[in-house]
Amino acid sequence: MKIKKFEICVRGIIVQKGKILACKIKKNKNWFFPGGHVEFGETAERALKRELKEEIGVSVKKAKFIGANENFYQQRGKILHEVNIVFEASLNKDYNKVLEDHMEFKWINLKSLPSAYILPESLKKSIIKWLKSKKLFWGSQGFKK
Repeated sequence: MKIKKFEICVRGIIVQKGKILACKIKKNKNWFFPGGHVEFGETAERALKRELKEEIGVSVKKAKFIGANENFYQQRGKILHEVNIVFEASLNKDYNKVLEDHMEFKWINLKSLPSAYILPESLKKSIIKWLKSKKLFWGSQGFKK
């Protein structure tokens, strides 16, 4: 039997000078938007601020809720169901180093975003639409076997 797990995550959409910030685990091929897991008793906005401080040592100056996305996927024998709470975020300064050795960050040109390997795909599509409309969004991606 596969282990099933539910997670609440937070993602920061950080756009500067025509580029969007993405990150990845070094051993993986896919990129994702910065953020991480919300801990019990922690607000989503506080989780975003904590995660970015831990990962790149920079404080979030402003965070504005822009939408949510749910995603189902399989990883190392677990079926995962995550809900991503997404914020537009601005940083109090540019980051200049990654504090977690297992991660890397890069700025992706907004024109290249549609072809970038960012997961979940439904969240990337929602962000592309949001960048044009600035309207709140909900996205969902079902389980792929």
